[in-house]
Amino acid sequence: MILRQFNWILFLTLMFAFTFCNGQEKKDLPKGAKIITDGSSKLVKTHNTHSGNIHNSLQDRNGKLWFATSNDGVYRYDGKTFTNFTTKDELNSNTVLSILEDKNGDIWFGTDYGISRFDGKSISCIPSSVSQVFSMLEGKNGKLWFGTNRGVYCYDGIAFTSFLSTPNPYGLNLSTVNRMLEDKNGNIWFTTKMEGVCMYDGKSVISYKPNDETYFWGLLEDHSGNIWVGGRNKGVWRYDGRTFVNILQNGKFDSYLAFDIIQDKTGNIWFGTEAINPSQRKTEGGVWVYNGKNFKNFSKKDGLSHNAVFSILEDKVGNLWMGTRNTGLTRYDGKNFTSFSE
Repeated sequence: MILRQFNWILFLTLMFAFTFCNGQEKKDLPKGAKIITDGSSKLVKTHNTHSGNIHNSLQDRNGKLWFATSNDGVYRYDGKTFTNFTTKDELNSNTVLSILEDKNGDIWFGTDYGISRFDGKSISCIPSSVSQVFSMLEGKNGKLWFGTNRGVYCYDGIAFTSFLSTPNPYGLNLSTVNRMLEDKNGNIWFTTKMEGVCMYDGKSVISYKPNDETYFWGLLEDHSGNIWVGGRNKGVWRYDGRTFVNILQNGKFDSYLAFDIIQDKTGNIWFGTEAINPSQRKTEGGVWVYNGKNFKNFSKKDGLSHNAVFSILEDKVGNLWMGTRNTGLTRYDGKNFTSFSE
């Protein structure tokens, strides 16, 4: 009798522990979110396609990594497993072009079909008249900025307002803004496809077109306050507050488009690039690092998933995560490249 009671108590204890653990694991997942646990910690593409990309990435305040893709929605990595969020979880679209964490810890997704927000429990659509959202920014005053196919919009938590009227005294549309940032002085910077590099100082907008170039993508403010921008055909540019200086490798790098630019904890500048010539994309491009004097290139032969690198993220322990074409994801720990996609 005593043995039977003991076995029953043990059974109830184990069932409670199992239920509790599973509840803890899934408490912050929207209904239908796909947990990928194949034992190898891989980002598994849900579409059999070679056209997908990892456009953008971030590490949230809790240390989790987020990766925005062009075909498979968003992946979140907690250090052990990937969780996939898609339209089944109320995401506007599986084509996610930009990603942002706000001061409240909410994660925003800019898609080709509007804006979604994850509050830690569920994903909801943010009603707006915008469609393609290429870039997002939260200003120091809490205002949210959205770079869309219809111009730049600001959101105060209640309503969206157009940043620039049409027409405006600057003659600008800002219809395709690839990257945005707010510098240490409070200026808002935009890189565009047709209108150069633009800066808003709180009163007026200035458009810069160094060397008559109009197409820019990557954008960074370095530790010294310099602004770096990635051009399309003439290398990268550095702005010191007075002039733009063309930073050249005097080699192949100068002809690539720099999609993403970051500065690591040691001060090195990293560039995620792609060759402009489609016939060169399988063998050229990759990621480049600049130490202030020299450039060094890493490519597929070194372990990158693909030579077209669209996003670079440095995590809290100093690893670099590189998102590429074909939904490729690679981690670089300073010595070795490890693939996290299949």
